[in-house]
Amino acid sequence: MREQPRSIPRVPAPRFFRGIAPLFAAAVCLLSAACGPRERPVDVAAREGILLVGNGGEPAALDPQLVTGVIESRLMLALFEGLARYDPRTLEPRPAIAESWEFSPDGLRCTFRLRGNARWSDGRPITSADFLFSFRRLLSPKLASPCASLFFAPVKNALAFANGEIADFSQVGFSAPDARTVVVELAAPCPYFLALVCHPSWSAVPAHVILKFGKIDERSTLWTRPENFVGSGPFRLKSWRVAYRIEVEKNPHYRDAENVRLNGIRFDALEDQFAEERAFRDGQYHVTNTVPPSRVAVLRERGDPALRLDPYFSTAFIRVNCSRPPLNDVRVRRALSLALDREALAERVLRAGETPAYSFVPAFDGVPASAECSPRRSRAEELAEARRLLAEAGFPGGKGFPEISYLFNTSDGAQFFAQAIQEMWRKNLGVKVSLKNQEYKVYRVSMEQGDYDLARSAWSGDYLDSTTFLDLFSSASNMNWTGWTSADYDRLLGEAARERDAAARAELLRDAEKILAADVPVIPTVHSRNKFLIRPEVRGWFPNLLDIHPYNNVFLRKTPEK
Repeated sequence: MREQPRSIPRVPAPRFFRGIAPLFAAAVCLLSAACGPRERPVDVAAREGILLVGNGGEPAALDPQLVTGVIESRLMLALFEGLARYDPRTLEPRPAIAESWEFSPDGLRCTFRLRGNARWSDGRPITSADFLFSFRRLLSPKLASPCASLFFAPVKNALAFANGEIADFSQVGFSAPDARTVVVELAAPCPYFLALVCHPSWSAVPAHVILKFGKIDERSTLWTRPENFVGSGPFRLKSWRVAYRIEVEKNPHYRDAENVRLNGIRFDALEDQFAEERAFRDGQYHVTNTVPPSRVAVLRERGDPALRLDPYFSTAFIRVNCSRPPLNDVRVRRALSLALDREALAERVLRAGETPAYSFVPAFDGVPASAECSPRRSRAEELAEARRLLAEAGFPGGKGFPEISYLFNTSDGAQFFAQAIQEMWRKNLGVKVSLKNQEYKVYRVSMEQGDYDLARSAWSGDYLDSTTFLDLFSSASNMNWTGWTSADYDRLLGEAARERDAAARAELLRDAEKILAADVPVIPTVHSRNKFLIRPEVRGWFPNLLDIHPYNNVFLRKTPEK
């Protein structure tokens, strides 16, 4: 209840003030009418051609060869461009810095022809030498790029160079016959090769700037500071206030600048999902990073036109540190997986259109079918099997089981989800799991360094193929932070990379996923929906499975308030 005002005796106003009071009130009314309703940030920004984006947190970096997160990928789309880019409607690869490409008859060579007007944001030409420098840097063993594994299967000798088995980069499948030609030699025909080329890690990075601040394989961040930054995308870096805001402005040297309709974008590093929604309602954002899970059901019932729940090639999962006892016992990992009620997590905890994940790879048309992580059984059978496995591992009813922790990043949805699975493990297995919360950048480093027991994770595909998920956990991957490896798993992925028959290839990939499911270095929980809020004046923002929205397609059109 709001505090009630105290009763104040009424004192008559002097006669003079009683005379001018109506005139004063009329003046105030006229002034208010002239000023009109308060102008919101989105209205001002739309008039100026500035897109206001809630981006969910502080990016780990602005180097396209060192980042893998969704937060960072949005920034990479603005600041960098590679040989090809996705069509936002169809996800078909389209020319970008390359104006064309051609495959050899055997599918083992792809020749890219660069545009003559491709320029860095400082006006210098982008040449084939820039791409060769970029690819060499990405594959350098010392740099240890988390994106390097995208090159391993398709590109000739890429893995051998990254592993240090060969030191001569000329033996890797990249060459530049002239300043406007890039040739890529493949280890085997790759059905998704052009989709790979659309990934930000295939962007050119500026050698003339990077080498000014360090060596080719040093993880220097100096070159990505606003005063030093040079990129190749439709926008250039204007300002970066750490943990608060990144602003980009239209790049006048961009190859297609005349068709870029936005003048700039503002990315806010706001992690609080409820605060983000309030800011959106208050007219501070055109589009949000996400929607609090507890709010989605309410907004769906209201039929809120701003709410979007788009299909998404994504899986939420729990990463398991298989090198730490008792999680180094596969029986414990299987028990933890079976104890989770995925339907309850999807339908009662998240309530945002997610579906229970019984496989790591989401099943969509055009993607090789995924393999379920275990045969479907009744809930009672799953729990009985989970308890049997835990007892067999030496912890009947959870007795003697050491306390382990579950690591997650700061967000309201992550906290709610963590509490739900914590309770499922306690109730169903008698296992105590403590919750450990960290800010996104710290949480990310903890996972990379293996400083966790269990960790909240999610992966959205970089391209529409099973390998975008399965390659993460090969022994060669720089993102396999689980401590788990399998020679059979690696062998099947290698055979799939060389297999030309689509059906046979799909079967090899299913067999690989069965190994992943049986050994449980990851515990799939739900297949996600892409949930966010967007204002009606945002145009050119098309739903697609990869959540790819090239900003050179996006524009703002003012719509009248209803």
